[in-house]
Amino acid sequence: MSSIPTAPLTDAQRVEEDSGGATFGSRLRDAWRALTSNAKVTVGLVIVVLFILLAAAGPLFIHSDPNAFGTDISASPSLAHPLGTTSYGQDVLAQVVYGARVSVALGFITGIISTIISVVVGLVSGYYGGLTDESLSVVTNVFLVLPTLPLAIVLASFLPYKGPLTIGFVLTVTGWSWGARVLRAQTLSLRNREFVTAARAVGEPDWRIIFFEIFPTEIGVVVAQLLGTIIYVILAEAGLEFLGLGDLGSVSWGTMLYWAGNNDALLVGSWWWFVPPGLCIALLGAGLAFLNFGIDEIANPRLRAVTPQRLAKATRRERKGAAA
Repeated sequence: MSSIPTAPLTDAQRVEEDSGGATFGSRLRDAWRALTSNAKVTVGLVIVVLFILLAAAGPLFIHSDPNAFGTDISASPSLAHPLGTTSYGQDVLAQVVYGARVSVALGFITGIISTIISVVVGLVSGYYGGLTDESLSVVTNVFLVLPTLPLAIVLASFLPYKGPLTIGFVLTVTGWSWGARVLRAQTLSLRNREFVTAARAVGEPDWRIIFFEIFPTEIGVVVAQLLGTIIYVILAEAGLEFLGLGDLGSVSWGTMLYWAGNNDALLVGSWWWFVPPGLCIALLGAGLAFLNFGIDEIANPRLRAVTPQRLAKATRRERKGAAA
């Protein structure tokens, strides 16, 4: 029987075949299917999306001015004020909704920027090695040995402008180094793998090898790092605001806690002033943590809980293997 002639493979097809035939689009589809099949990821995604919707669309439905003083002072929750009022007569529900814009946006934007810096520094350092790696490693190590939160407090205290931009800048400067170190180690172990060597052989430029061949294999680590950074930023922002190092005229969950603490809300029994922002921070942090744990389980099957269904599947596979 004569064989059917086939067209020669192009350079791109050879690289794809050497890397296991997986394109970036197929990797993304496989990752999405894996994410939606994990219960922790589903729960975390629902919580995070709800808070994003609260920050984006909440002010469209709550028209009260969060900074407007009223005559109802320290009023407990009621139909007129579902979450009560502060000792200045401000509506707590309006402050929670409008404060979500600052806290959520700052957490995600700062987390994304920090992660981008970590990805660029870690991948470039690990891929090139030599003098480039040594130079970037020195910078990374300097930021690693600095005490992050105390440094953030010092910087936020002495910078002339007080506000979300200052806190975002401070947390970006202090929060990228640990992720860069992890990604550098991952890249060092991948830069001499077969699919990278094949990409070099067909003349792929370095930037394409770094960001289209190596980076997709580290996407699980990057996503986990991003979620961890967002949690850190949201908690650190609330802490800095609580210490009075932000713009106290703006409304965020951190400034709500600051004013509640300054006005002894706990001592006078005004629990509705500090519980809602604290609960929002805790729930959003829990949602991001669920996402992080779920992604870790997907990336590392050893972390998955052993359920009766999985045990039965493993037993059937072992029996089939023994029979074969």
